[in-house]
Amino acid sequence: MFVLDPAWPSIPNNWVLGEVTSISVDRHDHIWVLHVPQSIPEAQRANAAPPVLEFDQAGKLLASWGGPAEGTVWPGREHGIFVDDKDFVWIGGRAGWPRQTTPGVSDDMILKFTTAGKFVMQIGHSGQSKGNLDTENVHQATDVFVDTRAKEVYAADGYGNKRVIAFDSETGKFKRMWGAFGNPPPPTFAANPAVPQPQTTPDGPPEFGLPHAIKVSKDGTVYVADRINNRIQLFTTAGKFLKQVRVTNEGSTVVPVPAGFSFSPDKKQQFLYVVDSGPMRVVIFDRATMTQVGVVGMRGKAPGEFDIVHHMAADSKGNLYTGEIVNNRRAQRFVLQKGK
Repeated sequence: MFVLDPAWPSIPNNWVLGEVTSISVDRHDHIWVLHVPQSIPEAQRANAAPPVLEFDQAGKLLASWGGPAEGTVWPGREHGIFVDDKDFVWIGGRAGWPRQTTPGVSDDMILKFTTAGKFVMQIGHSGQSKGNLDTENVHQATDVFVDTRAKEVYAADGYGNKRVIAFDSETGKFKRMWGAFGNPPPPTFAANPAVPQPQTTPDGPPEFGLPHAIKVSKDGTVYVADRINNRIQLFTTAGKFLKQVRVTNEGSTVVPVPAGFSFSPDKKQQFLYVVDSGPMRVVIFDRATMTQVGVVGMRGKAPGEFDIVHHMAADSKGNLYTGEIVNNRRAQRFVLQKGK
């Protein structure tokens, strides 16, 4: 059972949040919220909060930073955030999707910062993607995950490309990449990755439609949410395909849309939490069997409901944090209620 904490978070200074695209929890159980200031209505934009916000468990703001400034590198439209076990903050963007309106402006990079907001490194460069086989740039990557033990950063490369790609997290050097089912990424694909692909086989299209989230478990399983095709694909860290599951929504005609992940914090990471931005909920999977065992939330505007839920995270106590875009534009905390 999860119960909404209606007082979390506390936003100071009369600040306003735009679309909350991503959330991450660090090893100190601080919660990092990434939002898109430019998505705030013009009349409120003067009160926009900085794009990166760090909160404690009580919802108190600890730090805030980020945004475009002279001489700095910053995404054109913030999309994904991940804080690794060495206290580095990784940020990606999706500027240029669904169509590149400004020549040369496309978030084809992943940025690495300290938790104080000091720039450390970038992988790729704005507007420099050379396509799905490019080993130097991403192309509007949707999500990142860092395996600090292996010193690798994985990206679901995502809006502009259709692949998983891994780099050295300290040098930025390319390591490997793969497509759906562990196949080599296709050199070309349909121009609009948001359009569902024909279901050519019982397992779906041979390519990713839109790999929108990526997480790596402690036992070395890579989970990729193929948002457009309603499927979650599992791989080894070397890119070998293991299995595929779909999110089900029995009794409803609303098609599930897996868009984000988090693990339960126990040693075996028993549960995989999946953002489902079709019916607007979080679906709970038993990770050993990859069967659905529960659901949190439903579509709506009220506290505890979702519209549109996008990415999520969990803390060491098992509490869940969600980010919403487009309509509700907020971060929410759901407190785990443990049985007696």
